[in-house]
Amino acid sequence: MLITTAKVLISIVVLLTVAHKSDLYKLDYEDGRFGKLEVDPEVSMNVTQLITSKGYPCENHYVTTEDGFILNLQRIPHGKKTVGRTNKPVVLLQHGLLASSTCFLENLANESLGFILADAGMDVWLGNSRGNFYSMKHKTLKPSDKEFWAWSWDEMAKYDMPKNIEYILNVTGAKQLTYIGHSQGTEMAFARLSEDAELNKKINLFVALAPVAMVGDIIGPVRLLGPYAKNIEAFFEKFGIHEFLPNTEINQWLAKDFCNDKITEFVCANLLFLLGGFDIKETNVSRIPVYIGHNPAGTSVHNILHYAQSVNSGLFQKFDYGSEKENMRHYNQTVPPLYDVRKIETPIALFTGPEDWLSDPTDVNKLRPILKNVIFDKNIPGWNHFDFIWGMNAPQVCYMDIIHLIRRIQQ
Repeated sequence: MLITTAKVLISIVVLLTVAHKSDLYKLDYEDGRFGKLEVDPEVSMNVTQLITSKGYPCENHYVTTEDGFILNLQRIPHGKKTVGRTNKPVVLLQHGLLASSTCFLENLANESLGFILADAGMDVWLGNSRGNFYSMKHKTLKPSDKEFWAWSWDEMAKYDMPKNIEYILNVTGAKQLTYIGHSQGTEMAFARLSEDAELNKKINLFVALAPVAMVGDIIGPVRLLGPYAKNIEAFFEKFGIHEFLPNTEINQWLAKDFCNDKITEFVCANLLFLLGGFDIKETNVSRIPVYIGHNPAGTSVHNILHYAQSVNSGLFQKFDYGSEKENMRHYNQTVPPLYDVRKIETPIALFTGPEDWLSDPTDVNKLRPILKNVIFDKNIPGWNHFDFIWGMNAPQVCYMDIIHLIRRIQQ
């Protein structure tokens, strides 16, 4: 049933994307390979295998939040040539919406941020937000319980981010770390750092890749959910109250059978680009089955509802429980509180793209002037939302800047 549904959705996407005037349709197929390609083994690897298969060490750590979620952190303690190096900068990478820690590892080793940082002599930690494929455990709840899914990025900011940082600093003995977030990973940091003065002191640099706070001007499917968010009960009735877009057999079917073909690669690329903006120029199309195999990695419907509410309000605001009574019970006020990013003291480096649909330039331009401690700000021509994790030129135009910033802040 799932596979049949997926095939129907693919057909719809084909019809929608054929009309899109994207460079994607200028791909050169003159080599004549129109049949199935060999399946990349990384399609079916878990995150540990993605790391160790390339010759890097991997540790799995588990952190329990105050509200009972058990989060899986992966650690690459050193690169291939940095064994035994001391006083390494400690770095935490936090993925975006519907992703997992694999997003920093899905390109080749010399193109993926996680491996590049390790080879640059850093102690690399990779976070997984509650409810994704790697963080599906709780002390008392099960994924079949509706209470398991009763959270949004509010709780990721309040519980997941500070607990991960506390754990990493305890294990490494470091006093501070560098936090690198992509998309929702930046939103978590903007939210928590605006409320937690002590956490600001534990982060020497916040690198915001495709920064997200206000989302009133985003483009794409998330925006279409806005009208449904005006009635919480109706939203849950339509989309359920549990998981949203988990990593399932559909991912593997797409990656191994549908996307693994020279003809259909463009369709699968568009499945990804429809969420974050179109840019084929920096995409290694041979890696598309790997991206599809690992994404989406799941989140809660509750979290998606929060994004839809944010589209409607245009504000960087906590979850709206739908009534003055419920908001008063949770917040002691009738409307959800705003996050005040002007209170953030941590140095911030912004990396943005003009073709980004989720970190839309209009929203970023609302955020940028109210951040008081931006030490670096780079807008990369032509980039969309996913170029920050998958772009072939990312090491040259983005990652080297990050390494220089980390080294500078350590001095």
